[in-house]
Amino acid sequence: MTDSHRKPQVCVLGSAEPGTRAYELAGAAGEALAVLGITLVSGCGSPATRVAAERAIQAKGQVLSIVPPAEMPPPDWPATVVVPCGMGDARNLLMALAGDACIVIGGRAGTKSEVHLAWLHKRPLLPLVGCGGWSDELPSHPPDDRANSPILPWGTVAELKLHLRGLGLVGGNAA
Repeated sequence: MTDSHRKPQVCVLGSAEPGTRAYELAGAAGEALAVLGITLVSGCGSPATRVAAERAIQAKGQVLSIVPPAEMPPPDWPATVVVPCGMGDARNLLMALAGDACIVIGGRAGTKSEVHLAWLHKRPLLPLVGCGGWSDELPSHPPDDRANSPILPWGTVAELKLHLRGLGLVGGNAA
């Protein structure tokens, strides 16, 4: 039997402003991923994705940040590993492919691009619902009619954890 060395990876995509419920849940989701032993993948460019990464690091988790410019971000960037891709918006494909699944929070045009690419590549989507924003619409309006991957809405961290377990991304003993 071969031991697996790669931890599951989940992308956190989207946007939400500080002081909103979506922002608070983004942070809680980041912490939950760390506690569950899942590597968080994020560009860390929006307040929501940044707080998710910060909370994951505070919980001793791993954060991979794929950033659009070719330069390294400042030393206080919330990531344990950084990949400056120098691809601008084309980085969205890397984000879509880097996760075993994608958490979607709120979202604007960049998030929609990442989600559509993830859908095309059959990555499960976990949209936050009940907090406003584009992710609220995703369960009833998938990218197209192909049913490429599951769309698993969540409104609490407990629901998110249940979905992650259902996808096989969490071991039985994880919190």
